[in-house]
Amino acid sequence: MFGRRPLRTGASTSGFGGGGAPPQDVIVLLVVIFVTFALQFFASTAVIPSLLRLSPEVWQRGFVWQLVTYPVIGSGAPSIWFLLELLILFWFSRDVYGRMGPKSFRLLLVWGSISASLVACATQFVASMTPGFTGPVPFTLMQGQRMLLVIVIAAFATLFGQATIYLFFVLPIHARWFLWIEVLFAFMGFLGTRDLAGFVGICAAVVVTYNLLTAGNLRRGLRELWLRFEQRRIQLKLARMRHRRGMRLVKDDDEKKKKDGSDD
Repeated sequence: MFGRRPLRTGASTSGFGGGGAPPQDVIVLLVVIFVTFALQFFASTAVIPSLLRLSPEVWQRGFVWQLVTYPVIGSGAPSIWFLLELLILFWFSRDVYGRMGPKSFRLLLVWGSISASLVACATQFVASMTPGFTGPVPFTLMQGQRMLLVIVIAAFATLFGQATIYLFFVLPIHARWFLWIEVLFAFMGFLGTRDLAGFVGICAAVVVTYNLLTAGNLRRGLRELWLRFEQRRIQLKLARMRHRRGMRLVKDDDEKKKKDGSDD
């Protein structure tokens, strides 16, 4: 249950609400991202991150492990911006981890990442089936630490909605607005890269994270997401059956009784 720990509301980018020693899980996560990021710049080790980063090979060659591994494969150019992304990831992760605890924090990252990659891959697969499709390299917007940033910022915005975050270290904004700000930033990234799959994956991560946390219980949230998926799948299946030749919709007993009553 997420409600067992006191909710802090005085967070800001000058240190957020966290204090004390940094969580070990967060430190390990940052180290893994940095190491995998560095591996891509050496010829002898570049194959490792390339095999673990999300790509169309998920359905083309069966590299399904990429659906899980891609968030911990550092992405981007070797610049100060990469280090800044890790710093921001640390800031947000520390408070989210402190609020949720280790087990729920890990589950949130795993399920948020998997949900986003599944939606992104489905989007890219459908788009690639379009005649004459020649899109850019997919999933650029959501690779590596960028997906983790999306999830932990969305989690922070959900758990600490009334906290104040200084956007660009200047503009004070309530944390809850970062759910929409993330989508806005992702859309701006889409305009620059035309990475539709990455944009849809980011939106999916924000939605899934918010729904999991507002359900009050991670297990309940996962169950509700699964039930919604099953409901939608059954609706689509019934719709296809209704359009088949010789099939017709059978009205239930309540509707039949109402009709019989009106005829009387």
